[in-house]
Amino acid sequence: MNNIFNLGIDIGSTTVKIALIDDNNKIYFSDYKRHFADIQNTLVNILIDARKSVDFSNKLISIRITGSGGLSLSKALNVEFIQEVVAVSKALKFYAPQTDVAIELGGEDAKIIYFDGDSVDQRMNGICAGGTGSFIDQMASLLKTDATGLNEYAKNYKSIYPIAARCGVFAKSDIQPLINEGATKEDLSVSIFNAVVNQTISGLACGKPIRGHVAFLGGPLHFLPELRNCFIRTLKLNDETAIIPENSHLFAALGSSMTKSNLSTNKKYTEYSIDELIDKLQKGIKLDSEIKRLDPLFNNEEEYNEFVERHKEAAVIKKDIKDYEGDCFLGIDAGSTTTKIALISKQGELLYSFYKNNSGSTIDTAKESIKELSKILPKNTNIVSSCSTGYGEALLKSAFKLE
Repeated sequence: MNNIFNLGIDIGSTTVKIALIDDNNKIYFSDYKRHFADIQNTLVNILIDARKSVDFSNKLISIRITGSGGLSLSKALNVEFIQEVVAVSKALKFYAPQTDVAIELGGEDAKIIYFDGDSVDQRMNGICAGGTGSFIDQMASLLKTDATGLNEYAKNYKSIYPIAARCGVFAKSDIQPLINEGATKEDLSVSIFNAVVNQTISGLACGKPIRGHVAFLGGPLHFLPELRNCFIRTLKLNDETAIIPENSHLFAALGSSMTKSNLSTNKKYTEYSIDELIDKLQKGIKLDSEIKRLDPLFNNEEEYNEFVERHKEAAVIKKDIKDYEGDCFLGIDAGSTTTKIALISKQGELLYSFYKNNSGSTIDTAKESIKELSKILPKNTNIVSSCSTGYGEALLKSAFKLE
């Protein structure tokens, strides 16, 4: 019996995935967890779970690491780093050799891989996370839910709205007016998913056809079947041409675990027992940093105090509304997610302010603030002019007859 386990570790932008296999590609353990920027401890917890589930007696572990955050860790552990496309291609060749195109969505990246015989053409997004898992999480928060909640809502949609997915700011500017106009969460959810599809196809494929057998990989496409269905509808796939592997969220980790070391490098990589690997990670590995840190804003407390005093000179002058009589002016900023209100005197003093998340209803939030203001406004104080600005400017102008 072989005394080696093959361990593939995929360190992504938001998650850690592992796959533990033997030389016959039998999976003994796998896991997928968000790391919340704490990669080493997350990996340690996964490995501890693996140790509880698998008999590692007299076994060494041959490790290969892949993923956007894996290079530094591979160097620190002296194990082989596998490029992601190589890893994914290896897994697809084993699990779905008929694949013509693979679409993979991660937490902050997206890629399309075209296979044509032995040649591979990869298209990947840049440093922007538009149209990825993080984008979906951000959009879900606008609807007071999470990615799973979006998936549930999307099952019962009736209409699809055009929403930008290249950037979260643009998407919010499309979604917020729809929320204010009463669009259902079901329709908004599927529209968000559809925006991701359009961004992936237009932004990455760049006109190159996606046809034949298409495999869907990565966490978002594995855990959000309604997102996957949006791709299938758009690409006009069927049960035969849409490939949905059982472990599609683990393919990079699986592929790296299947990839044997390149012996031509003459480099000896370290093999670990499970206890040695956990112990090394628990003690903490100092990773190479590719980030050049900026100088601190303040070198000492004195510099900070000077900054505070300097900015106090530009502070808004405030006055207690109870002590004010005369004319005043009201301004309402109906933003994409919050409503802000300011009441100022003729001299420019701030008499009243309000700031609150509008929870999808700009009018209700504005009404709340105006009711609050009406209770504390003195009798001899008159609002002689009012105006609105922001995403909901026209809505509030019409509702409250503002200037």
